[in-house]
Amino acid sequence: MFHKSMKSIAALLMLTILVAALFGCGGAAQPAQPEPAKEEPAAEAPAAEAPAAKEEPAAEAPAGDKIKVGLSFSDFATERWKNEEELMRKLLEEKGYEVVSQEANHDVKLQNDQIDNMVAQGVKALIIIAEDGDAAVTAVDKAAAAGVKVLAYDRLIKSPNIAAYLSFNNVEVGRQQALGVMKAVDIEGGKWTADNPLKLVKLGGSPTDNNAILFRKGQDEIVDPYVEQGIIEVVADQWVDNWDPANALSLMENILTSQSNKVDAVVASNDGTALGALQALKAQKLAGVVPISGQDATADGCNSIVKGELTVTILKDIRNLSPLAVDLVDKLLQGETIPELKTYTMAELTNDEAQQGEVAAYFLPVEQVNADNVYDLVVASGFQAYDDVYRDIPEGQRPPKP
Repeated sequence: MFHKSMKSIAALLMLTILVAALFGCGGAAQPAQPEPAKEEPAAEAPAAEAPAAKEEPAAEAPAGDKIKVGLSFSDFATERWKNEEELMRKLLEEKGYEVVSQEANHDVKLQNDQIDNMVAQGVKALIIIAEDGDAAVTAVDKAAAAGVKVLAYDRLIKSPNIAAYLSFNNVEVGRQQALGVMKAVDIEGGKWTADNPLKLVKLGGSPTDNNAILFRKGQDEIVDPYVEQGIIEVVADQWVDNWDPANALSLMENILTSQSNKVDAVVASNDGTALGALQALKAQKLAGVVPISGQDATADGCNSIVKGELTVTILKDIRNLSPLAVDLVDKLLQGETIPELKTYTMAELTNDEAQQGEVAAYFLPVEQVNADNVYDLVVASGFQAYDDVYRDIPEGQRPPKP
């Protein structure tokens, strides 16, 4: 009996221990179950943080985080460039870009170094007025390889890696320069013959500027037929380094000396070189007697026209060019299609069949300015200030202010 009781007690104890163990295991498992529940939100945490990672308002970030656009200018000695730098800077900043601008003072190596430096600063686009369209290729190709959109502004850079080339119709500039001078000398009026040819001086621009080549192409299209007929004799053909008026003055002085002042007309390629040449002509009392062309419709050039010295200049309305350049760069950076751009071969653009590749380009029209229309085209339109154009002109000889 005792043994049966002991067996019963033992069995009861074993059952008690087993139940306790089972409840003990269940108690330990309870805290473990919430742990997977805690892990599930942790797995979804990155998705909850994703909107912060997108940070769409980054377009309104501090200036340091804005997209940078670089402006590279060959020089500011040429009157128009500083005006265009200020206009482009203003327009780019209005579009929300940060602008980095540098001027190379006619130094080819310095301009390339400046372009490299702007790329290192993180510019995403460059608007370049090249001092030398050949030399700039080195820096421009590196910039393009780094993903920078390069716009050649008014002067061609001879690389097919530029994103676009924006300028005026530079061959037409040359045509209009020569036409203005030919009209002034009345080339077909009968005075000029093979026995009495007109003695013409050609003053080209900087030989490193592709535009100077295109101006000359247009000039020659007008002049060469008369040369072939023998009624024009080209007595001097010079190129003016850096478009420098002082160089033009020196060249013109030497030409007048070598020709004993027997010069009948000058086709010069911009206002600066024309005004330099005019100093030499004025010293020989030939200013206003010998017709001479210019370009850019500068305030000084137009003032010379109303004084009866410079014969003709060419209006290239930069008020249209700079905004187009800014819009073009903006579209290039946004990856937009630009239907206005047309494809040209590099050979077409350089007048050099050896040049390879193609470039997307857009050309604006130009207008000839002379004494008859300078008021309407330049002053009334607001391109140049009335007081600048009519500087030193007696009040009684001025037209009314627009």
